[in-house]
Amino acid sequence: MNYNAEPPRDGLRLHLNENTAGCSPAVLAALRSIERTDTAFYPDYGPVTTIVERSLGVAAGWVQLTNGLDEGLHVAAQAAARDTREGSTVIVEPAFEMYGACADAAGLRQIHIPPRADLSFPLDEVLRAIDGSVRLVSVTDPGNPTGLPVPAGAIARLAQAAPQATIFVDEAYADFSGRTAIPLLDRYRNVAVGRTFAKAYGLAALRVGALIAHPDTLALYRRLLPPYSLNIAAVRALEAALGDRAYLDWYVSESELSRRLIYEFCGRAGLVYWPSEANFVLVRVGDEAAGLVESLGQRGILVRDKSLAPGCAGCVRITAGVSAHTRTCLAAMEDILASRQN
Repeated sequence: MNYNAEPPRDGLRLHLNENTAGCSPAVLAALRSIERTDTAFYPDYGPVTTIVERSLGVAAGWVQLTNGLDEGLHVAAQAAARDTREGSTVIVEPAFEMYGACADAAGLRQIHIPPRADLSFPLDEVLRAIDGSVRLVSVTDPGNPTGLPVPAGAIARLAQAAPQATIFVDEAYADFSGRTAIPLLDRYRNVAVGRTFAKAYGLAALRVGALIAHPDTLALYRRLLPPYSLNIAAVRALEAALGDRAYLDWYVSESELSRRLIYEFCGRAGLVYWPSEANFVLVRVGDEAAGLVESLGQRGILVRDKSLAPGCAGCVRITAGVSAHTRTCLAAMEDILASRQN
């Protein structure tokens, strides 16, 4: 199955982990069906929330839709800071920059866990950092920018070690990893899961996310959220996207192929990479990182320079989406690296 996967004329955006194919054609049809009165009335979130709950395999009341996952991160930080003047949050480096921004906005003290040499999840180090002040522990599974998984059992151990804190599991890339902490939510009421429909479903510009937790846990989040944070276009798009499983499966398979292509390229080029369970791959190119990113940009190919992220010196992150786009990027990388060696 091919959904018009040729490289776009305006270049390749392989730097923000977006869906490089775009949304399902069903989403565009749904957006075109919006009528004048649909834009004039506040949306009813009931039907689409039910669709999301069924998609995630949870009961009614366990999902709260948000304006992108970023809104969910802000609410989690605000909730953690609500009843404490000296609360803190644990952030595992390298980390999504929004964790620190949301903690800062909420007034939480930040405890940053430095990365291990191999960038694997530092469970023991996180456990040692948890004290009575910790109100929020942010965990990305799989990690960003590494794509590495959180070890089995780690979330449960964190939940047990910090009963006073929320263990927020950012599952932005769960559609690619096929792994989720959702089965833990009933047993551990201090665990919450965040999802986005930007990465696999191609709805980044429409800003659609979700918080998944026990209804008792979600109650405080709901009090902190505005009543209508999703617009009608986002609601209709999400309904259509979740109804087109074939498109999702196609894009996930394209991402898997793209990751293999990147691994093979790194093997030929002698570059270190981290096997990823997300829709991107972190590659260490050394001192050439900044120059490579610049040279690719001049060819209309954007990749992310992660050299300044803790533990990621000399690394670039490449979105692994449509395989045709990946081949174009790798061919350009090979040409650029070869020219610099001559």
